[in-house]
Amino acid sequence: MRFGLAVVLQAVLGLAGVEPARAGSPPATPVFSVAVEQIDDLKSVYAMVRSKDLIEARVRTPGTVAKLNVDEGTPVEPGQVLALVADPKIALKIKSIDAQILAIKSRLETAKTELERSETLKSKGVSPQARVDQAQTAFDVATNDLKATQAERSVVMTQIEEGQVLAPAAGRVLKVPVTEGSVVLPGESIATIAANVYLLRLELPERLAQFMKSGDTVRLGERGMSAGAKPLNTGRIVQVYPELQNGRVIADAEVPGLGSYFVGERVLVWISAGKRDTYIVPRSYVFKRFGLDYVRLAGRGEAPASDAVVQLGRAVSADAEKIEILAGVKAGDVLVQP
Repeated sequence: MRFGLAVVLQAVLGLAGVEPARAGSPPATPVFSVAVEQIDDLKSVYAMVRSKDLIEARVRTPGTVAKLNVDEGTPVEPGQVLALVADPKIALKIKSIDAQILAIKSRLETAKTELERSETLKSKGVSPQARVDQAQTAFDVATNDLKATQAERSVVMTQIEEGQVLAPAAGRVLKVPVTEGSVVLPGESIATIAANVYLLRLELPERLAQFMKSGDTVRLGERGMSAGAKPLNTGRIVQVYPELQNGRVIADAEVPGLGSYFVGERVLVWISAGKRDTYIVPRSYVFKRFGLDYVRLAGRGEAPASDAVVQLGRAVSADAEKIEILAGVKAGDVLVQP
C-alpha cells in the first residue's frame, strides 16, 4: 500500500514540473580549499615619536628678556612673538640721536639763512661769489649730516624691532631655557620648537637591516605600549639611514594622526621582516567549542565530515575576515562552513 502511494505521489510531482527530493542528498554547503599562501612576517618593535624638524628660535640682538610669551607645550604659529629682548642702552642711544638731530636741524636752518643772505648780497654786487660758495657748502654739509643721523636712528629702531623673538615655524614648544630677566646674547636660543610634522623613529636589530626599505608598511598599535595592543593605524617607511648605530638600523616612518602624541613617546609597531608560508582561511569557517578553536573538514568519498582542533594566528585583513591557521590543517584540506 505504501509503495503504491509513493508511486502515485511521484507521478503527480512529475506532472507538476517539480523534481522530488532525493533521499539522503544534503543541501549545498559552502566549502573552502586550504592552500599555502605567503604573507608578511610581522615583528613587533617599539618606535619613538620624533619631530621631523627641531627649530631654534634665536635672539638677534643682545639684551635682557623683558617679556616671555610661551612655555613648554605652547602651540605657536609662524611669526608669533615668543619673547621681547630689550637693551636699556638702546633707549639712551635714541635720546642721544634725537638731541643730535635737533642740533643739526638748527645748524641747517642757520646755514640756509646764511646761504640766502649771501645770494641776496651777491645779486646786489656787494658780496663775492666765494662767500656764496662757502655758504652753499655749509648748507650741503648740514643737510648730509641730518640724513646720516636720521639713518643712524633708523638702525637703532630696527635693533629694537629685532628684540622681538619670532617663531620660525608652526609647532609646539619643547624647551624654554630662559626666564624673564635673563641676559642673552645674539644667537642664543629662546625656545626649541618641534614642527607639526611628526615621524616614528625605529631602531631595529642589525639582522633586520636586509628587510628594511623605503615604502614598506608599518602598523601602529594603540597607545600605552601594551603587549596585546591591536594595530590601529598604518603608515609607511620614508627613509632608511645607511649607517648602523650601535648595531642597529635606523629608519623613519610617516603615520597619520601623530599630532596628539608626545615627542619622545614610545609606541608599539609591527614591521615586515620578510615573507613566510602559512594557511589563510575565512574566519566564518572557524568555530569554538569548549574554549577551543575548530574547523570542519569535509570527508573523503563517502566518509562524513569531521571536526579538527586548530591553532589560530593573527588576523591578516583590516576587517579581520581572514585569519591565519598555524596548526591543525594542511594544504589540500577542504573546509566546510559550520
